[in-house]
Amino acid sequence: MNRVTQLETFARIGYLARGIVYIMLGYLTLATGRSEGTSTVLDDLRGLPGGDVILGVTALGLFGYAVFKLYSAALDLESDGTDAKGAGKRIGHAASGIVHLVLCYLAVRIIMGDGSGGGSGGPGETARSLPGGAVLLVIVGIGLALAAIEQAIQAATAKFMALLAAGTPPFAEAVGRIGYAARAVVFAILAWQVLRAGLGDNQGELSFEAALGTLRDTGWGFTAVAAGLLVFGIFSLIMARYRTIRNEDMLQRAKAGAMRLR
Repeated sequence: MNRVTQLETFARIGYLARGIVYIMLGYLTLATGRSEGTSTVLDDLRGLPGGDVILGVTALGLFGYAVFKLYSAALDLESDGTDAKGAGKRIGHAASGIVHLVLCYLAVRIIMGDGSGGGSGGPGETARSLPGGAVLLVIVGIGLALAAIEQAIQAATAKFMALLAAGTPPFAEAVGRIGYAARAVVFAILAWQVLRAGLGDNQGELSFEAALGTLRDTGWGFTAVAAGLLVFGIFSLIMARYRTIRNEDMLQRAKAGAMRLR
């Protein structure tokens, strides 16, 4: 089996990149007291020593995570099923994949020197500028809303522990609950903003930064969510190391599927 085309490779690199982005996002928000967005995080990564290399690896990881989520949605790797509940979860996986693909695109733009990610308004603004962007935004908004519900369920039930291998550190459950709760809040706000934009309200900014910004006046709520996002980054690193992943060669699977369609 070719290691490069293994599903496990894409997933683990993807979780690592997701961890880096969320740790930076939470840290910068806590350190500055301002709502920070994913585009700002990508800009700041490039400003580090060896920043282009770091950002390039992060972009590769974001691409890997996007492929993993889209592949999971298409082939039901999580065994969600085809009923209404399962379809909702798979739409959430697909929406996450699309969001991370756009993040990868923004990272590549920054590396190529095509403007600053921070001035673009984030992934939502990029999606809005695409042909058929309104339809895409509605789909992503629905997916984000479903994902927010799923994040809240994960925080309440800790079902994610079933995905982790034996030997996972015992603190992983608490870390995961905190992280998922914070993500549920931000995803719910972002879903509302994206759906409004897809339905014709083009005034507001569409980004993590804007979603966090709506919490700024809550004081402790803003700080708690920012800290929770940082904690979710740590949990993503745990997932990169300990998550059990059904491994298979994606290229061979795609070839087999193409042969069946002939």
